[in-house]
Amino acid sequence: MGRIAMLARRFVLPAALGCLLATAVAANSGRGASDSPVATDARIEAQGDTVRLTLTLSRPVTASATVMAGPDRVIVDLPSINFQIEPKQGRKSAGFVSGFRYGLFMADRARIILDLAQPAAVESVSVKPLRGGFGELTIELKRTSREEFAALAREEAAKAQLPSIPVERKAEGDLRRIVVIDPGHGGIDPGTQVAAIAEKAVVLAFGLKLKEQLEAQGRYRVIMTRSDDTFISLGDRVRIARGVEASLFISIHADSLTQAQDVRGATIYTGSERASDAEAARLAAKENQADAVAGLDSSEDVHDVAGILMDLAKRETRSFSTIFARNLVERLGGSVKMHKVPLRSAGFRVLTAPDVPSVLIELGYMSSPKDAELLNSEGWRNQAAAAVQQAVDQYFERLQTPGKAAQSKP
Repeated sequence: MGRIAMLARRFVLPAALGCLLATAVAANSGRGASDSPVATDARIEAQGDTVRLTLTLSRPVTASATVMAGPDRVIVDLPSINFQIEPKQGRKSAGFVSGFRYGLFMADRARIILDLAQPAAVESVSVKPLRGGFGELTIELKRTSREEFAALAREEAAKAQLPSIPVERKAEGDLRRIVVIDPGHGGIDPGTQVAAIAEKAVVLAFGLKLKEQLEAQGRYRVIMTRSDDTFISLGDRVRIARGVEASLFISIHADSLTQAQDVRGATIYTGSERASDAEAARLAAKENQADAVAGLDSSEDVHDVAGILMDLAKRETRSFSTIFARNLVERLGGSVKMHKVPLRSAGFRVLTAPDVPSVLIELGYMSSPKDAELLNSEGWRNQAAAAVQQAVDQYFERLQTPGKAAQSKP
């Protein structure tokens, strides 16, 4: 029937802490960490109706703060910061602040998020120069009424704009298939954290290895949604894939079950309105909160055009996604441990491109000591990436084979 998605497509919108593999992250950041101010200490304290967060910096910076509801939090935006703060400091509570987190939000922008147990307003944001060229950033919050907080949050939401992610267009005459690799989380959103290891670092290392193996063949043009430790919104991940007219979108994650450390193995997910089971629904709900974790409105985004052409495009795309997912289960199953239910589906926001076949790979469970050991093993990473690369090859070969169910080129 040809690719119906091409008729409905081009509604692309220009998109308005673990220590593991730190060297790999820095090498791909495009900017040395030494170029950024360094945050070396953070202190949070409560006094009456006021809570004060103070950061010690290698030099003064500018900063601004706003409030956001659902969940209630304070967002502090700064230029790029090299955070050298003990992670346990962010888990400290004080007064109406239940904790705070921090990290890169974009390549040139950092963010601190303070989680609120009760409504509060930003009383002041100040930066004081210290002796020796250092700086001290102080964010002061004051308890307020629910009504005043809601009004402030509405006002800030009306002014908020999503950061723009540039879309790299396909070069004229380049006939290679385009594969988009999407390492989950990043920057201020660490994903699952077990001990000193963050999911964002595990999946980035795997994504870079997969990119290396796919590009070595010369058959594919591989684009990363992120190649360093920065945050990318769920909507922008989808927009990147659509903007480059990707043939495949592969999102990489690593799950965790604190109450079931014996659960192990990789799982492949496709997108669907109804989850295949309760476990798939749980994971999708967790992953769909990535924007909220980074201080974005998680209800942002959806969905372009409606009508019969788009419905047909989605149906066809999901058929391609399922074909690729089955290839992954087959190839990965021959190389690595798979979950007892290796193929599932749920409503992942990152798998919503109506015209790009998309899957989400959960490499394993970081809560499992055995899986965690393998996820941090270069040998396992090479083996698993090779299996995914073989599944990609098999998928495109199948599409080109006469007599197969899916003959159209995605």
